[in-house]
Amino acid sequence: MLNSTLEVRAPLGQRHLLEELYREQELRSYADGASIAMTSEDIWVVYRGVVQLSTLHCNGDEVLLGLAGPSMPFGLPLSSLESYFATALSKVELLRLSLADIEASAALSQRVFRQLGRRLRQTEVMLALVGHRRVEVRLRHLLCLLQEEVGQPVSGGTRIAVKLTHQQLANAIGTTRVTVTRLLRKLRDEHWVTLDQSRHIVLTTDFSLFKAS
Repeated sequence: MLNSTLEVRAPLGQRHLLEELYREQELRSYADGASIAMTSEDIWVVYRGVVQLSTLHCNGDEVLLGLAGPSMPFGLPLSSLESYFATALSKVELLRLSLADIEASAALSQRVFRQLGRRLRQTEVMLALVGHRRVEVRLRHLLCLLQEEVGQPVSGGTRIAVKLTHQQLANAIGTTRVTVTRLLRKLRDEHWVTLDQSRHIVLTTDFSLFKAS
């Protein structure tokens, strides 16, 4: 569970917009690890926390598609995949909107469009990182992406505010859990990453995504 001092939530301006436009709608809360039900008509917008978006290959392997952080939308209308799942990676609060809600509000439509652009950039980065031949480079790039998307400044570096298992990291970069475990041990020996008391990964330097090597 996220430390309360490192809570991942929407920026103040975005929170005010969501609260002002939809004061009568309750935020839906989901516990860490809970599956989030989706319908073909609804768009979810993250108010607080982080949601993992994933799919299943035909062999049953789960593949990480991306992370939806504060203010970011997700939902079946935004995907063409037959297999598409959303799971809370922390305690999350979500606002459920219909396509009609979004179309009726120019301000909300503009915000959702901007956040869709952010999701698109994240997807492009994930596609690019799996193209690297060296697995270690793919892992470093993934950690840098997590730093940019869900990183929180702490003493000694940047804390990745969600905990992904070694298997989830492996699925995201197309390798095995054993390989990820070995590489994370190597990165810790190199003082590139550490683990805090709650076993969250901390990147010890503010690495740029495009400098990872």
